[in-house]
Amino acid sequence: MTKKIKIGVLFGGKSAEHEVSLQSAKNVISGLDKNKYEIKSIKINKDGKFNPNVTKGLDVVFPVMHGPFGEDGSMQGLLKLLNMPFVGPSVLGSAVGMDKDVTKRILRDAGIPVGKFITIRKVSEINFQKAKRELGLPLFIKPANMGSSVGVSKVRNENEFKKALVEAFKYDTKVIIEENIAGREIECALLGNDVSMASIPGEIIANQDFYSYDAKYIDTGSVAEIPAKIDKKTSKKIQELAIKTFQVLNCEGLSRVDFFLKKNGEVLVNEINTIPGFTNISMYPKLWEASGIPVPKLLDRLVELAFERFEREKNLKTSVK
Repeated sequence: MTKKIKIGVLFGGKSAEHEVSLQSAKNVISGLDKNKYEIKSIKINKDGKFNPNVTKGLDVVFPVMHGPFGEDGSMQGLLKLLNMPFVGPSVLGSAVGMDKDVTKRILRDAGIPVGKFITIRKVSEINFQKAKRELGLPLFIKPANMGSSVGVSKVRNENEFKKALVEAFKYDTKVIIEENIAGREIECALLGNDVSMASIPGEIIANQDFYSYDAKYIDTGSVAEIPAKIDKKTSKKIQELAIKTFQVLNCEGLSRVDFFLKKNGEVLVNEINTIPGFTNISMYPKLWEASGIPVPKLLDRLVELAFERFEREKNLKTSVK
């Protein structure tokens, strides 16, 4: 009888996305093949407390933590110190992918198209007229390090602008202000380490003003159209840009890249999610299922990729002697 792989599913955490993480973990656990895996649930409280010793005896860890303290490289760093294989991008890719400001700067430098943006660290650095002049209206204000549309506001006037800044600074010490891009919201899932593959693209058709937290996880009126109704040339372009984004940002294992597709055919990268949602309505597993990889096989492959990276890094020298 083949020995089962002891896998720890890590979820919760000190983040505004704590509840989303609980939903994702539930679906990951239900999707793992019980004949292959011995599963240990590891919940981190909202105050960030947990016992690192619970990882002892595990073969691999599957972090399903969204947002700060889970998706930003901090947990990945701890797992590396514990010499533990884990699913998903490592420290650098996680940290870079979490910070929307850094993400956009690196992508821009690599020649990958992104929208115009302004980054601030305090309210006094910007005023409504300057933002309006540089980015136009409406515009979006977001915490630089947050996902699931938490703290995000669409701004049309000065009063909304002031309120949006206050809201965004509740969640981060750095805030990004972005131009509004009129276009379709297209998403593409990635899978792999050095050589990555892209899923078929899907489209989010939100029934709200934008794809908010409620639209993603509460109000099921938003529609996910998979595959997206786009021509083959555009689909290939999005897949190629997704892979390039994944590689440029030093990501591994899994990610989801979100795009804007303008009427003139121009494609812009909006952001990357290095631990995308795994809820029962999340795009990442749905995109792969539509691409021919059901959830159990997808989870198997993610675990395999974690072991592959761990074995490769294990052979690196840690001493000059």
